[in-house]
Amino acid sequence: MRQEYIGFLKTVPFFSHLDDQYLGELGRYCREESFAPGEVLFREGDAADRFFIMMKGQVEVWKSYDTPDADLLTVHGPGKPFGEMALVDAMPRYATLKARTSATTLAIHEEDFLRLIRDNSAVALAVIRSLSAMVRRSNDTLLEDLKQRNLKLEEALTELKEAQDQLIQQERLSNLGKFSSMILHDIRNPISIVQGYAEILRRSDDLAPKHLAYVENILSESERLAGLANEFLDYSRGEIRLDFSPVELGPFLSRLEAQVRKRIGSKQVSLKFEHRGVDTAIFDHARIFRVLVNLTENARKALGREGELTVRFDEYKDSLRIRVRDTGEGMSPEVLAHVFEPFYSSSKQGGTGLGMLIVKNIVEAHHGDIDIASSPGKGTEISILLPLRKI
Repeated sequence: MRQEYIGFLKTVPFFSHLDDQYLGELGRYCREESFAPGEVLFREGDAADRFFIMMKGQVEVWKSYDTPDADLLTVHGPGKPFGEMALVDAMPRYATLKARTSATTLAIHEEDFLRLIRDNSAVALAVIRSLSAMVRRSNDTLLEDLKQRNLKLEEALTELKEAQDQLIQQERLSNLGKFSSMILHDIRNPISIVQGYAEILRRSDDLAPKHLAYVENILSESERLAGLANEFLDYSRGEIRLDFSPVELGPFLSRLEAQVRKRIGSKQVSLKFEHRGVDTAIFDHARIFRVLVNLTENARKALGREGELTVRFDEYKDSLRIRVRDTGEGMSPEVLAHVFEPFYSSSKQGGTGLGMLIVKNIVEAHHGDIDIASSPGKGTEISILLPLRKI
């Protein structure tokens, strides 16, 4: 018997509760074995012939070793016993053990191991405790693995439902787009006819001032209706075809201001329309005008009967910057998070829910950026940066 084994066995949790007498009995059957890095101690499916206790180095435990599905289960270090399960249940090895580093083990061969268990109740109890701990660890690992798999399945199910909802929404929007496109093509014709007759009436010398104002309103509202129809068509097509041209900002803003004043009505709302540092720029006149009509209409709804609305053009870092600022009710973070979603509208006065989405699409079609700063009770500022194209 090698006495130095007793000191080592005392450090092994598996046998730490045994007294020296039993450790001495155990040590008599131990045989020291050494393995080179990469050497296989035993393979999965082998007949069990001995029980091991790691003294030095490390060994790897592999499932399905030497196959494409090989899986490293764990790594054992000094003080770890292994191989007892196959000796107890007389079944083939469950896994393959390979030396990760130079490894030294104490080995107890099958006959000696079974004799120890049969003749020494303390050793038998130690083996039972070891097997119980192994089963517990295995169960804990299995439960944790099942928990993680369930979490992944729940995540996958959530993603699948979201993808399904998105596909359903896309299909609905696609059908709506096709349907809307057919209707809107037909709607634009009567709108054009109304505008044509209104233009003829406006040129008449026989209209009273009151009637001329009615005609102007007809023209203004029919233009707004035509703009809405064009917005729906852009959305249904999924693309925006831009028509770039030089735009004088002074007349452009004057026309916008005139339209906004008609919609505002209240004398308690202060309007400011100005341009600084740039007089002429190149962009799609009709589209950007529509952008500003949408933004100022949102500002009008947010202002109510009083406040201030400012539209300003200027040059900023080689970009044409457009800022629309109102001192209205502002938007909450929840509203801001959905502001560009189709058919989303937080206004109590109603709306199509496409205005801000179309604003974003037009800005992006110009290769520009849009940013919104808003908070409840403090108003909203929308900043648009477009590539500055000058004459």
